[in-house]
Amino acid sequence: MLTAFARAFKTPDLRKKLLFTLGIIVLFRLGSHIPVPGVSYKNVQICVDQAGSSNGLFGLVNMFSGGALLQITIFALGIMPYITASIILQLLTVVIPKLETLKKEGQSGTAKITQYTRYLTVALAILQGTGLVATARTGALFQGCQVASQIVPNRSIFTTVVMVVTMTAGTCVVMWLGELITDRGIGNGMSILMFISIAAGFIGALWAIKEQGKIADGWVEFGVVMLVGLAMVGLVVFVEQAQRRIPVQYAKRMIGRRAYGGTSTYIPLKVNQAGIIPVIFASSLLYIPALVVQFSGSTAGWATWIQKHFVKGDHPYYIAVYFLLIVFFAFFYVAISFNPEEVADNMKKYGGFIPGIRAGRPTAEYLSYVLNRITWPGSLYLGLIALVPTMALAGFGANQNFPFGGTSILIIVGVGLETVKQIESQLQQRNYEGFLR
Repeated sequence: MLTAFARAFKTPDLRKKLLFTLGIIVLFRLGSHIPVPGVSYKNVQICVDQAGSSNGLFGLVNMFSGGALLQITIFALGIMPYITASIILQLLTVVIPKLETLKKEGQSGTAKITQYTRYLTVALAILQGTGLVATARTGALFQGCQVASQIVPNRSIFTTVVMVVTMTAGTCVVMWLGELITDRGIGNGMSILMFISIAAGFIGALWAIKEQGKIADGWVEFGVVMLVGLAMVGLVVFVEQAQRRIPVQYAKRMIGRRAYGGTSTYIPLKVNQAGIIPVIFASSLLYIPALVVQFSGSTAGWATWIQKHFVKGDHPYYIAVYFLLIVFFAFFYVAISFNPEEVADNMKKYGGFIPGIRAGRPTAEYLSYVLNRITWPGSLYLGLIALVPTMALAGFGANQNFPFGGTSILIIVGVGLETVKQIESQLQQRNYEGFLR
């Protein structure tokens, strides 16, 4: 692996792409530490020290922003508005016929959908930025901090507008940086920025586990966490690489005097066909009750019940609902992202068939049957990965957004594998050994 990495830097064009990507990452992390105008940086640091580590309500978004959310920097919203916009557009493609038609038009249609995604990202950034500023002004961003209400000293309309515009512009810059990595870097720009945001909190979170430990000055707890983390990474790598390959045979066709077709290939169906999307959906949905209680300020019985059962991630009710939502969204997302009838029609159009299965409707039914069979273990795997680290690390004082938690470990391993494959494919084009050899 180290030899292949050295050869990658010896290749001029690949070296330029790697250095360009590293430069963009540096700019991204630099912007995550520049405060938004109108914010008292001193009070923010006081609140982060007092209540930042225990803030579970905004912990998920803070994790995706690399800690920039609670610091209220120009990149506070991070990549989340773009991720949300992409998911919304992907869901609307199934519902709105015009978007489905654009998706089938190829590169031109994809470019238009990308443009719509950018517009929706800006709208979501304005909405989320306004919510963040309002939360910071009321002091609800840091519960338990004495100076939380003084984070934004000037509460004029002009200051509020400047803060929202600055964070929206920061989101646009993050989106642009991600596209630059995709076009001029090593690819997967948005995913790499998400990877960097999550990985940025690794060292601090691991050291916090050591500081909170009681056995041998915390080194025993630190070692246990590292072993659990390595075991979870190995499991995720194994399952993420697992796939069911359905063989496809193409019949020979005579066009003039030449014979075409007659080749054999396969349809790769991953065990985790839905990826990280079900976990993000379930996490976001479970944040809604806590947000309603926080902004309503109610002390009624229903509000107390929600605070008791659905704010902390270690309550049995929260764990059960979280697991069921992940399983549901796994099936839901696979159903809208993979259409067996469309795949069967395309195979029939080009003379392809599955050995032993008739073309057309029987092929679609067979694909649907296989997809449902492998989605069950995939959804259960997602639920266990999302919950086991949370429950295992709860005894060490780690919150549910610790880097070895379910959401973060799935993203880090998934993006890491895709990036390695991306670089490996470029190395193989130049007859060099890849990372995985």
